[in-house]
Amino acid sequence: MVEPSSFFNRIFRAFRYRDFRIMWLGACVSTIGTFVQQFAQSWLVYDLTRDPFYLGLDLFLGQLPIMLFSLFGGVFADRLDRRKMLLSSQYIQMICAFTLTLLFATHTVRVWHILTLSFVVGVGQSFGGPAYSALLPTLVEPQDLANAISMNSIQFNLARIIGPTLGGLAYTAFGATWCFALNGVSFVAVILSLFAIKTQFVAPKTQMSVLKSMKEGIGFIRDREGLTPLVVLAFCTTLFGFSLTGFLPVIVRTIFHRGPGTYELLLVFSGAGSICGALLVAAMEKLKGQARLAVLALFALGLATAGFSVSKWLPISCVLIFLAGAAVMASASLMLSVVQLIVVDSMRGRVMSVYSLAFRSGIPLGALILGKLIPLLGISIAVGGFGLCLVGVAGYFLIVMTKLPTFQRKA
Repeated sequence: MVEPSSFFNRIFRAFRYRDFRIMWLGACVSTIGTFVQQFAQSWLVYDLTRDPFYLGLDLFLGQLPIMLFSLFGGVFADRLDRRKMLLSSQYIQMICAFTLTLLFATHTVRVWHILTLSFVVGVGQSFGGPAYSALLPTLVEPQDLANAISMNSIQFNLARIIGPTLGGLAYTAFGATWCFALNGVSFVAVILSLFAIKTQFVAPKTQMSVLKSMKEGIGFIRDREGLTPLVVLAFCTTLFGFSLTGFLPVIVRTIFHRGPGTYELLLVFSGAGSICGALLVAAMEKLKGQARLAVLALFALGLATAGFSVSKWLPISCVLIFLAGAAVMASASLMLSVVQLIVVDSMRGRVMSVYSLAFRSGIPLGALILGKLIPLLGISIAVGGFGLCLVGVAGYFLIVMTKLPTFQRKA
């Protein structure tokens, strides 16, 4: 019988590291603020336009800079102080949140304001994301990296539960202005945490051009066995598996004929499932066949998404979106752990920028496609079709890619 203390020590072993604890707490507070704003922003965009395309466009514009600039961000993350890069990213996002607060407080906001600020936030994230991905592994020992990644996923999904809950309360009690103001204030936590940690990475001096350095990173991915399939799989995952939550306002309005309370409820169940999925990964000390387990989780995500699309009974929908959240986060944590363990630190910023580009570019493309398909096919057929596509992709990788060592049962 496993002692409870031993079990919890194993799950939360990354918290033994001071800098990781500080970064985790700061990131958690900031991410809660982001989800508070996202709750209000998604609801207001749909209310202002009554067109699901604008929901997809808002998601697309938020991710477009990541598609355009994250490769450059990866190069700079291997050349510059990663902490300073992250601080610059936080300042940009904080300014955008307070700008939106001012626009709502003065009743001058328009849809194009929201879309423009989403793009600017994406610019900040395109440089901050690779820096954060490269900084995280330096805060813990290699044997605890997978656990740290899972814990990072937990803080993100804990914020997905707390954020919409606070967002719903703030939106109902005080209005959208307070949701954006809370997000702006939340950036103070992550900024303070970045000043408190001690970074170990020393950027090497190089005369190599930015483009040549970028090509070196792409070449590393091509040459390292197993990395290219993981990059392709990351893109397919977000293309077909991440658009569901972005269109929940449409599902709530058209299928359940309810309001923000139901939207908040579904987001909470999705976030709770994601936390459970990340905890399952964190509890595993020595994973065998991590990539194969990730693909099996994607297969389950596709089935849960397809089931959710045809459900018209709210309790069943809550269970299915919980399972979808668990599957998507388990898969994402496992895939990211594999990539981080394969790459060397000198190439980490560039490799993670390519992986993040593939992972995140699927989100806006999927959102735009789904935004166009929903008016043509209906929400149930469009979302269900995406779920079945994900089942097909996962099945392909399970059958065809088993010859690669990364995808075999024993790592």
